[in-house]
This record gives sequence, C-alpha cells and structure tokens, in this order.
Amino acid sequence: MPKQVISLTDSKIKSFLRELKLNNPNGLNTDVRLSDGAGLNLLIRKNGSVMWRFDYTRPVTKKRNTMSIGYYPEITLAKARDYREQFRALLAEGKDPQVERQGVEEKERLKQQNTFKAVAELYKSKQRLAEATVIRNERIFEKLYRDIGNLPIADITPRDLAKVIEKDENKGFIESAMRIRSKASQVFRFAVKMGLCQRDIAQDLSGTITQREKQHYSALTDPFDFARLLFDIDNYESQLVHVKFALQLAPLVFVRIGELRAAKWADIDFDNATWSYTPSKTSAKTGLSHIVPLSTQAVAILKEAYNFTNNSIYVFPSRSDKNRPISNMSINMALRRMGYGKEEMTGHGFRAIARTLLDEVLEFPLELIEQQLAHQVRDMHGRAYNRTKHLDKRKVMMQRWSDYCDELKLQFESSKNIRYDEKKPS
Repeated sequence: MPKQVISLTDSKIKSFLRELKLNNPNGLNTDVRLSDGAGLNLLIRKNGSVMWRFDYTRPVTKKRNTMSIGYYPEITLAKARDYREQFRALLAEGKDPQVERQGVEEKERLKQQNTFKAVAELYKSKQRLAEATVIRNERIFEKLYRDIGNLPIADITPRDLAKVIEKDENKGFIESAMRIRSKASQVFRFAVKMGLCQRDIAQDLSGTITQREKQHYSALTDPFDFARLLFDIDNYESQLVHVKFALQLAPLVFVRIGELRAAKWADIDFDNATWSYTPSKTSAKTGLSHIVPLSTQAVAILKEAYNFTNNSIYVFPSRSDKNRPISNMSINMALRRMGYGKEEMTGHGFRAIARTLLDEVLEFPLELIEQQLAHQVRDMHGRAYNRTKHLDKRKVMMQRWSDYCDELKLQFESSKNIRYDEKKPS
C-alpha cells in the first residue's frame, strides 16, 4: 500500500520554516524535504534557499528525473500546484515536462532577442540603397525604434504601430506618417519570411492615414520666370564654386538633384558628350544605366568645373571634404540665398520646368521627354524601352533645350519689361 502523504498548507510551511530556523541557529547540516504529494516537493537547502521541485518518471527512458519550479515564497503553494497539474497533463500525453519547458523557454528567449529593432537592422543590412535614401530612411526608423524598437516583433499589435504613425499624422506630416507605415510593413514582411512573426500587421493600417491633396515640387514653369532664374544663376556670387557649377548644370540636364550632386568624373564621357549613371530609383530593380546626352553648354560647364575638382572623384565635391559630394541641401539653400522661396522653386523643380517647356513650347514628343527624365516608359507591347532607345533623338532634344535656355537668357537681358525690376530678389 503506497505511503499516504498529507498535503501541505501555507500555515504548515511557514510554521515548519520558523521551527527549523529556531532549532538550527547555525544552519542546517543537510537538505530537508516537504512533500505535497503527486511529485511536488518543497526543498529547504542547507544554504537557506527554499525551492519547489517536481519528481517524475520520464515517459521514454523511464528514468526518474527532478525539475525545479521556482523559489518559495515567490512561487506560492497554489502556483506550484498549478505547475504540477500542467506537468502531469503533459506526462499523460507521453510528453516530457522538462523538454517541453526548455522548448518554451527557448522560444521566449528568441522572441525577446528578435525585437523590432533587431529585425529591422538585419533587414537593412541586406538592402542596397543610395546614401541619400539610407539617410532619409534612418530618420523614419528612429521614430519606429523610439516606441516599438525594443518590443518583440511577434508581440507588436496594429495599435502599437498606429500610435507611432499618429504622432506625425496629427502634426500634418502625412508623407512621413505614410513612410513610417511603409517601412514598418517592409520589416514585418521580412520577419514573416524569416519565421519571426505570423503576419504583416502594418497591412491592417492600410488606407487609414488621412490623405491630403498631392503637392508637386515648386517650379517656375512660365518661360519669363524661368529666364529670370537662369539669369540669376549665372550672376550668383558664392564662395561655394561647386554649388554654382551644379546650379548652372541642373537646368540643362534636369536629373534628380541627388543624382546630380553625386555625379562622378568616371561617368562623364567627354569624347561622346554623355553622362551615364544608374538612377537611384531603379538601381535595385534594373541596375541599368541612364544616359544623359550633354549639350555643348553642359560640356563647357563640366570642363570649367574640372579645373576646381582638386583630384576628387566627384564632379561637385564638398568644400570641406573632397571625398564627399556637396550636401543634399546645397542647391535649395543657394536658391533661397538668391531670393527664391521654397513655395516658388526647388532643386527638383528643374525637372518639372524641362518637362513642361519641352512639351508645351518646344513640342518634343512626350515619350522622349519622359525617357530623358528616367521615368519608366513602355512601348505598345508593355515592354520597358532600352536605355539607348532614341539616343540620337534625345541628343538633338538636349542640345535644343540648352540653346533655348540661352535664348531665354538673352531675351531677358535685353528686355525692358519692368516686371523683373519689381520681382528681382534682393
């Protein structure tokens, strides 16, 4: 007949511990065990610690095993009994409680390691992006890290992410709010692929951000206003000589400002009067180069700029460090110094000006213009045009565009229209 065990009570445990301490003022000589039955024991160690343990027979090897549950009184009698019942339920299913617990603990450990920030940093390390894009993205990730960076990615809820987005949305920073959701979505999709979470919770917030009317980059698309701008650029006095060269070249090539400032001499072919580079917006998708035919005016500006290069690989090197290009704000800051507000003209606006006037004034085919803008242009069969498509026609267009810019400046200089005197920047 099995030995009958009298169950423990909280008062019995406390009374026993008091008596044990009273009768052994110098400490115990050996460990003492109190049993609650069904494998649950309270072990009082010689060092004074009191720990719950569970004794059982392993289902596969049939060997006796003991696993710790936790310290008393942090783990109460009631909680210890709950653990015992959980373990006995596992044994009834033929599962080893210790193996199961180790699996749960390992999953929890991995979950705590796989925070949103840790997963995002791993995701970013696998991306190939332009420097300017990396810097812009980093500002978005900093906002995400501030609120959810330390949370296990599998535990983040749509509401957690919504709180991050709303901080910018409520301030009217709609583009930033949308980028926060977009970048978070990229990280969550990566985590799903890696098996670190079940789904992209950012998708739950799709369409929830308050939209506002799309605003295009400011640009002076009126020929007279553009002529005034060209005149002002030629007469702009600045100690930053490379910024002025960039300003003079910008309207003639109308590339993205980030691509202009990062131009390298190795990509300039003076013999064929072309500049070939991979646009940042398509580098990750196609890797194809974009060819910019250089007019005689553009070549002249580049040759003059070369005399001030100081052996830099960049066409427009920074004044403080020849191993870096001018900053991404250089063009816009120069426009501000000339008196053009951000609502009137931006560096990106040269693209809008060229697109408008090449189409409406010079009447070049929109297909040529779009291709020269490095926009994705497709033929009647839906295929993207080859990068050399219509190159000869584009050379003609780019030379005519530069000649037209010169014509505008001459007309402006000879004009006696008081409109300029009224609007001339101080």
